[in-house]
Amino acid sequence: MELDLEGKHRDRAYALLASLVTPRPIAWVTTLGPDGVVNAAPFSFFNVLGANPPIVGFCPGDREDGTPKDTARNVRLTHEFVVNLVDESVAEAMNQTAASLPYGVSELTVAGLTTAPSSVVKPPRIAESPASLECTEWGTLQIGGNRLIIGLVKRIHVRDEFFDPEKLRIRSEKLHLIGRMASPHWYCRTGDRFEMIRPD
Repeated sequence: MELDLEGKHRDRAYALLASLVTPRPIAWVTTLGPDGVVNAAPFSFFNVLGANPPIVGFCPGDREDGTPKDTARNVRLTHEFVVNLVDESVAEAMNQTAASLPYGVSELTVAGLTTAPSSVVKPPRIAESPASLECTEWGTLQIGGNRLIIGLVKRIHVRDEFFDPEKLRIRSEKLHLIGRMASPHWYCRTGDRFEMIRPD
């Protein structure tokens, strides 16, 4: 089967790609509005993009009326954000923050979540998240109707039990992050893993 995303199947691009390119990590992004209200929203069009310098990218789409979502608006104004990662223990709370609320209403309050201060950016971290990445905006690329926000990772916060201080490594076998699967409602757990040694 060949699907033409420039023609016949153009209007199915999101549903097809979101269900095919899986699993995807989830960026649970916190930003600050001009009124100081903390906004939190999950995005699964997200990944780490490089390590020198350390960068991540996520893509907040627009609302149905074409206006930017609160996250994109806040990053444009402040040039700062925090990517909080999502494990099984906060999956339901993350899902609650996906609701469309009026601008200026904090999703964290609605979901019963708390914040922790960041070190070098103003937006706080989500205290319940197992790990958070403090970021400053490197730049935003507008490609058609897509908006790719690229962030420079300034600090990583990770719970003690997920970090090996001697090897300076993440204990990924203990970190039970979830991934985004097929659109519209599917997710996966990441506990079922296997190892393959790369050839020399």
